[in-house]
Amino acid sequence: MQEIVFSADDFGLTESVNEAVEQAHLRGRLTQASLMVAAPAAADAVRRARALANLRVGLHLVLVEGDSVLGHARLPQITGVDGRFTADQARLGVKYFFSRAARRELRAEIEAQFAAFAATGLPLHHADAHKHMHLHPTVARIMIEVGKRYGLRRLRVPAEPPAVLAACGEPVGLGGRALYAWSRLLRWQARGLEVPDQVFGIIWSGHMTRERIERLLLHLPPGRTEIYTHPATARDDMLARLMPDYEHVAEFEALLAAALPPEAT
Repeated sequence: MQEIVFSADDFGLTESVNEAVEQAHLRGRLTQASLMVAAPAAADAVRRARALANLRVGLHLVLVEGDSVLGHARLPQITGVDGRFTADQARLGVKYFFSRAARRELRAEIEAQFAAFAATGLPLHHADAHKHMHLHPTVARIMIEVGKRYGLRRLRVPAEPPAVLAACGEPVGLGGRALYAWSRLLRWQARGLEVPDQVFGIIWSGHMTRERIERLLLHLPPGRTEIYTHPATARDDMLARLMPDYEHVAEFEALLAAALPPEAT
C-alpha cells in the first residue's frame, strides 16, 4: 500500500507563498502546509487557511534563519538584536546542546510558537522544523514534549532513502547517507507519534520540479511518503534574498501538473 502526501513549507513567509499554497490546494495536489507563526505574512496565511476546510495545517517550527515569537529581549542567547535566529545552524546547534541558558530560551520559544499556532484556532495537524532543525536531539526532545501538550500527533522525520534516489539517477554522497542514518534517532524520539516512512525534498530542496517529482513517483517504496515543496506564485524580494537559487514557481507549477497520478493525494 502507498500513501503519498504533498506538503508545502514556509506557509506565512510571503503572500506569494501563501497564494501558491491556496491555489495548489484548490487546483492541484497539495494537501498540507506548515505555518511559520512569526513570519511576515503569517496573518494572511491563517486567513486563507481558515477558508480552506480540507487543507491540513501544521507548525513549521523556526529556530534557525527566521523570526522568533519572543524577540531578542527574551532570547538574548539565541537571537540577534533584530529578534531573528542566525542562519548559522551549526553554531546554534552547539548552543542548544551545551548552554543551559540557551536551552531555557529554546524551550520558551518553542512553547511560544506552539501557543501562537493554537491561538489561530486552526487544528494542529502536524509539526516539522525549518531547515529540519528538529534533527538536533535537544530540539526534538523539547519540541515533542511541548507539542504533545498542544495535541501534537504527527511529526515529520526527514528520512530520504538513498536507494530510491539512486534509482532516480541521483547518487547520494556520504553526507546524505549520514543524514539518513541520523534520522533514526529522531524516529526513535518520536515513538508514539505518527511519522511518514520516507520523506523527499531534501537533496532536491528548492528544486522539486515536475520532472523530478514524476521520476520519483516511479520508484517509491510502499508505505507513507511525504513529498515536501517550497511553492510560490512569484519570486518576490524576500524569497530572492533568503533562497536565491530556489525554483519556487517551478515547484508551484509541479503541484498543479495534471500528469501526476490520481492516487498521489
